[in-house]
Amino acid sequence: VFLFIPYIVMFAYSFYLKTYPTFVPAFVFDNYVTVISDPQYFQVFLRTSKIAIAVAISALLIAYPLSYFLVFKIQNKQVRAALYMAVIVPLWVSYLLRAYTWKTILGREGILNSFLVWSGILDQPTDIFLYNQFSMVVTLTYIYVPFMVMPIYTALEKIPRSLIEASKDLGVGPIRSFLSVTLPLSMPGVIAGATFTICLTFGDFVASFLVGGPNGAMIATIIQSQFGATLNWPLGAALSTVVLVIVLTIVSLSDRFERTGRIDLD
Repeated sequence: VFLFIPYIVMFAYSFYLKTYPTFVPAFVFDNYVTVISDPQYFQVFLRTSKIAIAVAISALLIAYPLSYFLVFKIQNKQVRAALYMAVIVPLWVSYLLRAYTWKTILGREGILNSFLVWSGILDQPTDIFLYNQFSMVVTLTYIYVPFMVMPIYTALEKIPRSLIEASKDLGVGPIRSFLSVTLPLSMPGVIAGATFTICLTFGDFVASFLVGGPNGAMIATIIQSQFGATLNWPLGAALSTVVLVIVLTIVSLSDRFERTGRIDLD
């Protein structure tokens, strides 16, 4: 009820007609035609997809080694639990605060610029670290990496140690054992983590506002402006519907890949 009814209302608004200064009910496809035909929206969707994929890859490169280290290298359960909680604790902090922290780090007077000037690498502070897609990927990776760690950690923890020991008994080296046993069995966690980070990035507009700048506008930023300053709710609803379809498609494909992987492993 709390999810389905708002979706229906949003879908209904996407067929409304924008008439200054408001909008009227009408069953027209003008808003979807605008989304499809206007190249600027295609560029925004493409930029959002690129950033989402980059965030997922960056989070994976951080989360998988960390999760592997926690599960297989830390034998003390209390220490492992404490380190795992250290990854999860940032989720308890305000999202806005976490995003703003990176704005202060990457800014002209931030920690990174100060260090580079102090070390002599730069003669003066630079603006290249902020208000671009790089700063957005860094910020979003930091924010969403716990959502990648949690499913990977769970998947690795469920792997029977007997399988790894059996591969060693058969004379298989650690790299081949990882590629043949650990990695395939942990793929459901990787797929779930990638789904989390990609879908969450698609719906993010705060990071784009704080550290993205004009070249970092994402589709959620455009939707927010349509419902806010522009007051074009029908177009905003059409864009939201398209994003919802994309996210549901990603989730469906993720579920299919995960099921296929489990069947193959079985």
